[in-house]
Amino acid sequence: MALDLSIPVLVVDDYQTMIRIIRNLLKQIGFTNVDDAGDGSAALAKLREKQYALVISDWNMAPMTGYELLQEVRADPSLATLPFIMVTAEAKTDNVIAAKKAGVSNYMVKPFNAQTLQAKIAAVFGE
Repeated sequence: MALDLSIPVLVVDDYQTMIRIIRNLLKQIGFTNVDDAGDGSAALAKLREKQYALVISDWNMAPMTGYELLQEVRADPSLATLPFIMVTAEAKTDNVIAAKKAGVSNYMVKPFNAQTLQAKIAAVFGE
């Protein structure tokens, strides 16, 4: 079964340029339903008002980091199984391990291209 490209995706990053880049990559892959949030707390508010099928979040943000957002998502029974891809500029082993323990679905290091993003999304959805 092919991945449904009309699924709602939430991109979370405090850097507007990065949101634009990820949105463009998602569009290249074929995704049509993409929302964004500027930080973890804004993302959490959106996640509680609309059902998303995937979250792609930056790690380093303020006031709520992507890691804290991931913890909140996993602690909420209505969001606990939501696929969550973490994006970071640093490939620190400690961060990868922490994110895995917190229940991240996949992990991507910047910079990345459409093929990498597509492969990470496909892996999350078992394609």
